[in-house]
Amino acid sequence: MTDKVRCSHILCQKQSRCLEALERINKGESFNKVAMEMSECPSRKRGGDLGFFGRRQMVREFEDASFKLNIGEMTKEPVRTQFGYHIILRTA
Repeated sequence: MTDKVRCSHILCQKQSRCLEALERINKGESFNKVAMEMSECPSRKRGGDLGFFGRRQMVREFEDASFKLNIGEMTKEPVRTQFGYHIILRTA
């Protein structure tokens, strides 16, 4: 069982904006580019990179989605948390 993961994310307050970001990525734009342009999180400056984190360091919905992903895999739909809507990409 993995005890730490590394993820990048795109955070949007509105689900429609998050879906727009997801569509751009699915059409071939890089996650990093879309994160820098559309994310509402300070991590956008790093292409959405959050670094490594362990269990109980993120809100439950975000943690659950992150630890279910394989390396290189992205959530297929936005994940809703108290902070907004996230697209999550597991990078390590």
